[in-house]
Amino acid sequence: MYIRFVFIFSVVLCLCGSCSKLVEIDPPRNTITTGQVFSTDAQATAAMAGVYINMLNYGALGSGRITMFAGLSADELLAYGGVNASYYPFNANRLLLQHAPSDQWTSAYQSVYDANAIMEGIAGSTSGKLHDDVKKGLTGEAKFVRAFSYFYLTNLFGDVPLVLTVDFNKTKNLPNAPQEQVYKQIIQDLQEAVALLPEDYSASNGGVRVRPNKWAATLLLARALLYTGNYKNAAAQATTVINQTSLYNLESNLNNVFSTSSREAIWQLQQDVTNNITYNATFEGCIFQPVPVHTGQPYHYLSPELLSAFESGDHRRKDWVDSTDNSIVPGGAGNYHYPSKYKIGNANADRSGMGVATEYYTMLRLAEAYLIRAEASAHDAGISAAITDLNIIRKRAGLTDLPTNLNQSQVLAAVAKERQTEFFCEWGHRWLDLKRTGKATQVLSAIPLKRPWQGDFQLLYPIPQSEIQKDPYLKQNQGY
Repeated sequence: MYIRFVFIFSVVLCLCGSCSKLVEIDPPRNTITTGQVFSTDAQATAAMAGVYINMLNYGALGSGRITMFAGLSADELLAYGGVNASYYPFNANRLLLQHAPSDQWTSAYQSVYDANAIMEGIAGSTSGKLHDDVKKGLTGEAKFVRAFSYFYLTNLFGDVPLVLTVDFNKTKNLPNAPQEQVYKQIIQDLQEAVALLPEDYSASNGGVRVRPNKWAATLLLARALLYTGNYKNAAAQATTVINQTSLYNLESNLNNVFSTSSREAIWQLQQDVTNNITYNATFEGCIFQPVPVHTGQPYHYLSPELLSAFESGDHRRKDWVDSTDNSIVPGGAGNYHYPSKYKIGNANADRSGMGVATEYYTMLRLAEAYLIRAEASAHDAGISAAITDLNIIRKRAGLTDLPTNLNQSQVLAAVAKERQTEFFCEWGHRWLDLKRTGKATQVLSAIPLKRPWQGDFQLLYPIPQSEIQKDPYLKQNQGY
């Protein structure tokens, strides 16, 4: 298969100098990682920092486009302009080959490649200036990043090539690996990451939560176990995260959940405030916030299906949803609601290049651990425990407790509803939940915009045709 190959060493140069993009080179014969690049703690750490920088590039994993594409494909978002919008094929689930989200494929595999390069570079280093504790931590981070990238690759595209080395001779013609095999690798990587990563955030400057630690890997492991039906172990891993009360608590004020000081955040990505696209905002804030905030045209707006899912008095509806009335603007069409989990966007970012970020892009947070444990408990004969966890999330949202006499199907329905309103427009949770629980066809085919339903093959995105052409062993998803 084809991947854009990049010298990890250029990451070090970028962090020490002023380069704005990585240096592209021809695919290497064997490996790009050298002992020179990983000869000191500082060089290896800088290379790993570069991986996170890449994840926040436009179109990359941290650019909010997974949230956007998945929200349109599910029942969360509508593209402004209806059928005339360029994202209509996602909204109507009428994707063709040319609609493949190639940037998500390419950027995820770039992260996989970078993670592999870090692991191989560290493993191959014989320098005494690269210390064992740094080797251990950075290897754990790289395994985590690879697992995170593959989680979204397989959930968006299904069976995908499993790339575990930077050796071009071994990766150039890889076939699709079955999703079961991909998940096996994800779980293995995360288990190893849990054993390697520190329990705190001492690896980050100032202790900010912008580098994954043991608990980030544990939470993602719990998610992978839930998705693969290993409910008992999913609940156990989620419990381990919940028990870290010295580090994590649910934020009582929902407006603090995505802040740089959030006690709920388990892993965040820190933007570069000099970036001339986002400045001190997040990509997701820029994607959803209209300009001006309350009178501009929204890029995407919340669907009636999502808005109706909130119970009366739900604080998430009040604090995480905003509206714009652009009917007063010539050509404006009226009032629209949009996601407002992130408060800083194009309209109010500090464009001086010297602004202070008050929000980081949140990748993993504590609320998910409670909802993973609730769902896993409901499947594993723990109805009472599941209801208790659901009520913790509901209480934070200002809602009344669920009754204690619910049966299993009612509890699972309650889990789905809480996940819908807790994680709306956040990392594609709703899209992935509908698919993995077998509810996608029933829910989506009832939406007028998505009728007539084109077929369940639309639940996977097409693999970019350019990748198929470059790799004769790579097969396109059925239906495309």
